[in-house]
This record gives sequence, structure tokens and C-alpha cells, in this order.
Amino acid sequence: MKALVLAGGSGTRLRPITHTSAKQLVPVANKPVLFYGLEAVRAAGITEIGLVVGDTQAEIEAAVGDGSAFGLDVTYLRQDAPRGLAHAVLIARDYLGDDDFVMYLGDNFIVGGISEVVAGFRARRPAAQIMLTRVADPRQFGVAELDAAGRVVGLEEKPRAPKSDLALVGVYLFTPEIHRVVPGLKPSWRGELEITDAIQELIDSGGRVDSTVITGYWKDTGNVADMLEVNRLVLESLVPRSDGRVTDSEIIGRVVVERGAVVERSRIVGPVVIGPGARVSDSYVGPFTSIAAGCVVSGSEIEYSIVLPRASICGVRRIEASLIGHDVEVTPAPAAPRAHRLVLGDHSKVQISS
Repeated sequence: MKALVLAGGSGTRLRPITHTSAKQLVPVANKPVLFYGLEAVRAAGITEIGLVVGDTQAEIEAAVGDGSAFGLDVTYLRQDAPRGLAHAVLIARDYLGDDDFVMYLGDNFIVGGISEVVAGFRARRPAAQIMLTRVADPRQFGVAELDAAGRVVGLEEKPRAPKSDLALVGVYLFTPEIHRVVPGLKPSWRGELEITDAIQELIDSGGRVDSTVITGYWKDTGNVADMLEVNRLVLESLVPRSDGRVTDSEIIGRVVVERGAVVERSRIVGPVVIGPGARVSDSYVGPFTSIAAGCVVSGSEIEYSIVLPRASICGVRRIEASLIGHDVEVTPAPAAPRAHRLVLGDHSKVQISS
């Protein structure tokens, strides 16, 4: 069995971060989101990975390499533009051959991994198997309709009138049957080849499509709010340790200080991770904050935030719920003289509190 991991999207909802960085490499607890997916695939016993990439190929290839660091054998598959999930299957046809495969969206995060689902698929081998979760607003997702026996009978991408609250999670499992229907697909109203249309074709032609409704945590880390929430979740399981230097500081709760990091005259309330070579001085770092390698936090307060490598935050009173990019400098605004500038008409009455 192989895996097709998708890492070619442009990440428009995470701009401006993704103007200069692949969205799959934005870190959660100081580790790129993509790495969690690769580790989940390896834990399921799959070692051959086709990594679908786009314009950010060079950056992703530099981070993942040949996959050996993850115990994987990675082959890079170039997609000229984000033309839909089914298009990724189409361009991977030669690589996948006649093997079963799991398709994993590289910006998705699933607590508990996929090992159990993969084992069940291998045992039963339906034409396809999808993972579902209940959501408050199904209109934002691909939505599945099940019959009384729990078999998938219909799928629709971002429907205006959803037939259920079961949204597709970004993990799909296929036998080679999928290659029979993908070449005949037509672009949807979004201009993409939809994997939901491909699975619907399997159903319509008599193929068996199974589903698993997961109750654990799943997020599509496509926007800042979701990134911060996933960061919070991962940090909840942090095991405290200090491999750096901590002086004249108060450390409370689950805090990780990586090798080469320095914390001085500061108060750190976990869960917090402070990356290698970072320096925190005369500051407060509050819960659910990840400070990456080489960052500087001085004379400032920050919590519930993600700070990417080499950013500098100096003399800032309070930062919350923020995603701060690589090499960013955050400083106080210069003090301005306090004055009122007025243009008042005749017979005006103005009260100024100063």
C-alpha cells in the first residue's frame, strides 16, 4: 500500500504567511503540520509516499528530503496548479500503479492517527473508504449521505443545502478502482476535478464505499484560528523539560526549553515551547504559545500565539491569538505628542476631556 500526500495548495487563507512559505510547513508546537501527517502515514505501516507539490516544491523538498528521516521513501510529483484532489490522483497514476493507497491532505491534523482505519481498509478492501466527522456548518465541506446501514450513498462538495452534518475529513483510502473513474471527470463549478465526484461515480457504478465516523479531533489548518487551536491541542500533551538555560525566572506548568535557548528574568506559564537558540528576557509568556528557533522576546507579554523562526518581539505590552512570521520585528510605535486638531463650524460647542 502506498500513500499520496498532498502539499501543493497555495494557502490563500493563511496569507500573508503563505506569500513566502508553504502552508504545510507552518509549525504547530514548533513542528510543521506536514510532518504530523507523514508520521501518521508511517505509523500505519506505509513507507512509500508520493508527495504532490506545486509552486512551493523547493521549500517542501528542502524540509522533507528523501523521507529517510521519517522512515519513508518519498517521490515528488509535480502538479502544475491546484486543480482538485482528483487531479492529484490523475497525475499520480503511473506512480500508484495497481497498489491500494491512502490519500492524505498535508494540511490536515487528526488526533490518534490513521492506523486503525488503514488496518480496517486492508482487511475489507472496499472500492473506497472515507473518514467523516460531524460539523456545525457542513456547507464549508464535502458532505456525505449515509443509508440506514451506514453505507455511503451520496457525496456533495460544499452543498448549499446539506443532506447531513457529516463532513469529509482529509483522508481517503482507495483501491485501483478509482483510476477507472477519474479520467472521465469534468471540472466542477469551482473549476476543479473533485474527489467527491469520483467517489460518487464509484457508488453509481456499483462500487462499495465504506465510511468511518471519527469522534476524535480533526482540523483543516487552513486559517489562523484553526492553526492556533491545533497548536493549543498539541501543547496540551507537552512533557516538560529544560535543555536550555533558565535564570532568575519562574517556570509554571508544562514548559519545554530547547537546547541553546535562554530564559532570564521572565515568567513562563505553560504549556509553552521555546525553541533552540531562542532568547526570552524580562517577559511574560503565557499558555499555548510556541516560540520557534532563534526568536527574541524582550520586555514583552505574549500568549496563545505561534511565533515563527527568528522573529523579534521587543518592548510590546501584550500580544494574544497571533501568528507571527519568519524574521518579523515587532516593536512599540513611537510616542506622539498628544494634541487635538479641530475644524469647527460657527457657533459650535465642544467638550474635550484632557
